[in-house]
Amino acid sequence: MKRTTSRKNRDIERGYPVADFIAKLRRLADALESAKPFSIQVAGQRLHVPADARFNIEHEREGASEELEFQLKWKRASKPARRKATEHSLLLT
Repeated sequence: MKRTTSRKNRDIERGYPVADFIAKLRRLADALESAKPFSIQVAGQRLHVPADARFNIEHEREGASEELEFQLKWKRASKPARRKATEHSLLLT
């Protein structure tokens, strides 16, 4: 049986207690400062963010609600001659 490695699209938002969120941000900051990759598990899926990921901050406002997102974006390496690189983003909101 041939195993497929294709990933389905997903858009997941996960809430964390303040202490857990701070710990995740601290690990991310440490990885950024040392130019190392960062790994995190979100809703059962392990994500590996390369050291050369792109970063941006997004602010959204709708009615009385506001949202601030710290985004990390990267392309997953493609398999030779099989498929194109896929862009991923990790949102810390």
